[in-house]
Formats: sequence, C-alpha cells, structure tokens
Amino acid sequence: MTPERLKELIRIPVRPRGAPTILSRESETHEDHVAERLVFDFGEGPVRGLLTRPAARLGPFPAVLYCHAHGNRYAIGASELLAGRPSLISPYGPLLAREGLVAMSVDMPTFGERSHESEGALAKALLWQGKSLFAMMLADLLSAFDHLASRDDVDAGRIAAFGLSMGATQTYFLAAIEPRIARAAHLCCYADLASLIETGAHDLHGIYMTVPGLLAETSTGRIAGMVAPRPQLICTGDHDPLTPPAAVEAAYAETLTAYREMDAADALIRLSQPETGHEETPEMRRAVLEFLNAMT
Repeated sequence: MTPERLKELIRIPVRPRGAPTILSRESETHEDHVAERLVFDFGEGPVRGLLTRPAARLGPFPAVLYCHAHGNRYAIGASELLAGRPSLISPYGPLLAREGLVAMSVDMPTFGERSHESEGALAKALLWQGKSLFAMMLADLLSAFDHLASRDDVDAGRIAAFGLSMGATQTYFLAAIEPRIARAAHLCCYADLASLIETGAHDLHGIYMTVPGLLAETSTGRIAGMVAPRPQLICTGDHDPLTPPAAVEAAYAETLTAYREMDAADALIRLSQPETGHEETPEMRRAVLEFLNAMT
C-alpha cells in the first residue's frame, strides 16, 4: 500500500495544495500564550481554526496539527484545543505554547461551528455519492497542515500530528498519507478493525469512519505502519471498549513489523494502561509531552 493508493481508496478529494485562503483572523494575547481564531476557505465553505503559540519567544517553532475528538459532543470541535473535554486532563493548546510549540485545530465537518449538519445525514449523503465523510475530514486536515507549514512562525520540518479518539484515527491516517508530518502521537483509538467487527465493537465507532473497501486492501496496523520510519507514539487503555487488548495486539503486530522492516523499531513507542478506559491518564500526558518536546 502506497500513500497514493490509500488516498485513492479513501477517495480524498483532490484540492490544490498550498496555504488555504484566510477569510479572517483575530488574536488574543495571554500571559504565557497567544490564541488566534482563524476562518479558512478550504474550498467548501468557511472553516474555523483555533491556534495557540508562545507569547514571548521568537520562532520559528515546532508545531502540532491537533486533531480534535468526537465523543458525541458535536458542539466542541476545535474548541477542544483551548477548553479541553472530559476525556482529557486539561486543554493542550496553552500547555503546548508554554512548552514552545505552536498548535492548531480546525472544526471537522459536523463539529464546532459546522455542527448545523448531522454526522449521520452528511455521512450517508456522501456514501451515496461515492464519497466518504472521513475523506472530507482528512482533506480539511491536509489543508490545515498546509497552513501550518506556510507560517513564518512555524518550522515546516518539525510539524507533528496528535489526537485522541477520532483525532487519534485521523492522526495515523494523516501521517500515513502526508510524509511531511514529522511524527505522530495518538490516544485511545488504535485497534484492528477486523477484530472489532468479530466482536461487534466496531459499532461503537461513529459512521464518519466508514470507508468502503478499506479492509479488503489494508488494516489499521498496516496504515499506522506506513508512518515508519518516523516516530510514532501509541497510547491505549485495556478497559477502553474501542481498544480491547486482542484488537490492539493484532494491529500492533503489523505496525511493529513495518517499523522493523525499516530498521526503525526504536521509533515506535507504545504505552498500554491496564486499568484505563477511554480517557487520557497522567502517564499518557507525560509520554505525549516528552514525545512532542523531542522536536524542540
């Protein structure tokens, strides 16, 4: 599987690459960080983006493309970067700015300021048209990445992707198809999909993840393996119904094989939490910060 074939399989819409048009921009300076609100034109209507950056230090800085979660909380969207969510210890945006990193998140379709349309309605309409909601999401994230890479205050060679839950899935898919992503860290949504189908656990995922024909050609473990030899951090909880241990092991075996084939096994980091469900733990937070700070 090549990045080009994976993009074809998902049917990611072809858009002109390069920095997207910014329709508006507002900045708010805090003691230890600056927050920006941006409105982008990705070609299919306005999209809100929220960005945090260090307040006092000079760039260019390493950056994080922050993929927000789902959690059936459609109103949150990109606000997760600044306000957090129940499954996170605290918001990442101001924290990463204090660590010397720029971070940006954009509203996914049906989330945040785009929640006027329901996930189910949009996903069904797109599937009937031979498209997918997941492809639309990844296309938006690729456009967001292009904005980060174009900024004067960002080092385009040091941009990571990170996310929890839905954002985790987007993170390793995105890193698989975008070789400029320097490293990928994800929490609470890494498991072999075929194994989940066997137990019925796949139905816990949102319909946004439905990509026709995906499992006929590849798997979670092999897609995450396409990130090799770049560093990747995988965090899961054994009591998370989305990441049951057997399904995680099946995926990890394939990902590890890919890293070993690239002589990069040391770049693959795994943290399993035996008593944890679908939420970030202090150990995960420490691992993520150490992993991302390796870019600074």
